[in-house]
Amino acid sequence: MAPDLGVEVPGLALGGRDVLGRLSLRFRAGEVTALLGPSGVGKSTLLRLVAGLLPLPAGARLTPGDGLPLAQRIAWMGQQDLLLPWLDLLGNVTLGARLRGTRPDAARARALIAAVGLAGREGARPAALSGGMRQRAALARTLMEDRPFVLMDEPFSAVDAPTRHRLQDLASGLLAGRTVLLVTHDPLEALRLAHRILVLRPAPGGAVPEELAMPPAPPLRAARDPAVLAAQAALLERLAEAA
Repeated sequence: MAPDLGVEVPGLALGGRDVLGRLSLRFRAGEVTALLGPSGVGKSTLLRLVAGLLPLPAGARLTPGDGLPLAQRIAWMGQQDLLLPWLDLLGNVTLGARLRGTRPDAARARALIAAVGLAGREGARPAALSGGMRQRAALARTLMEDRPFVLMDEPFSAVDAPTRHRLQDLASGLLAGRTVLLVTHDPLEALRLAHRILVLRPAPGGAVPEELAMPPAPPLRAARDPAVLAAQAALLERLAEAA
C-alpha cells in the first residue's frame, strides 16, 4: 500500500490574490480523498502544488509517510486525455518510459490495456477511439507509471454520464492501494469513489478545507444507495453555501 502524504501550506497568493489559506492536511495511505468546491477556489492550484507544477511557498512542506522523497513518485491524470495523435494506443500508454529513454514494459502495458477494456486496440490511433476509450487509455497510461501517489484533476468530466459511471467503476478497482487526490465538481463521483471528502470554501486570507461526513458503505458505493443519495443532496447544499 502507498504511504500517506502530509501537506502543510502557510498560505498562497497568486497575482496579488490570496488563493489558499493555512492548510494542514494528511491524505491517508491507500485512500482516495476527493476535493470539491466552487470554481476558482483553488482546488487545481492545491493539486499543482503537490505535483510540483507550482513552486511551494516559503514554509510549505510535503511529507510522505515513509520519509522518502516525493519526487518521481507522482502520476497525474487530467481532464483532457492528451494522447499524442501520431502514436498508437500502445505507444501512448508506454510514453513515460520512452520519454525517460528506458525500455517500455510492453507486456505490462498490454495487460493494463486489457484491464481498461481496450484489448485488441493496441495499434489504434487516438482519432479512431471514442472519448470514453481515450479516457480509458489515459487511465492505463497513468497506471503504467506505477506511482504510489496519483493526482486526478476532473479526469472523467469530458465524457457522457454513462461512460463516466463505467470509468468510475474501473478506476476504483485499478487505483486500489494508491494514495489518490481527486479534484471533481461532481458530488456523486466523490461519494462513489472517495474515502474522504474535503470541500474548499472561500475565506478571508484564502480558501480553507472542511471535511464532510461520508456514507457508511466503503467505496465503490452504489449510486442508488439511499445513504449516498442523501449525502449527495447534503453535499450539493454545502457546495451552494460555499460558492
